[in-house]
Amino acid sequence: MAGVYEGAVQDLIDELGRLPGVGPKSAQRIAFYLLEADEQEVRALVDALEAVKEKVRFCSICGNVTENEVCSICSDPRRTDAVICVVEESKDIVAIERTHEFRGRYHVLGGAIDPIGGIGPDQLRIRELYARLSSGEVNEVIIATDPNIEGEATATYLALNLAPLGVTVSRLASGLPVGGDLEYADEITISRALEGRTRLN
Repeated sequence: MAGVYEGAVQDLIDELGRLPGVGPKSAQRIAFYLLEADEQEVRALVDALEAVKEKVRFCSICGNVTENEVCSICSDPRRTDAVICVVEESKDIVAIERTHEFRGRYHVLGGAIDPIGGIGPDQLRIRELYARLSSGEVNEVIIATDPNIEGEATATYLALNLAPLGVTVSRLASGLPVGGDLEYADEITISRALEGRTRLN
């Protein structure tokens, strides 16, 4: 697909194609949608992109995205300081908040340990997590990293290093989704479901 169009159109397709989850065909489709859109619609998109780069920053406490020095979750006095849920990215907070079940604080690592990708513990916000635990207010850390190789490596690293600090370390349970069929589940999912089984009587 590269180099089919000239100048500005190809530049736009190339830039759109660099976005995560956007392949060459999707980039071309979005580019032509923008070409046909009215100027006001395109200007609104440009303004939104500029505003997010100018105004949005990372919370100085947890690393979540915010337009203020401290995010709304960290500044909410109704939440407990006793429990911190550790996630890889800010978008993971949104997923947990949708449940309306968690009333503690968060800590965003900014990724996961990935030796192949050149990401080690020093590239993540792990030192900042240790600093937050030094206050003595936290008694549990919930590790909510993704259930993949990188997420598991990160969870294992954190569990080993947090245990000596005297806090309870737990991991989000993972296993069979509600409404899923057992026959379609992979071995790792079934293994995790067996490990995290709960008593019914």
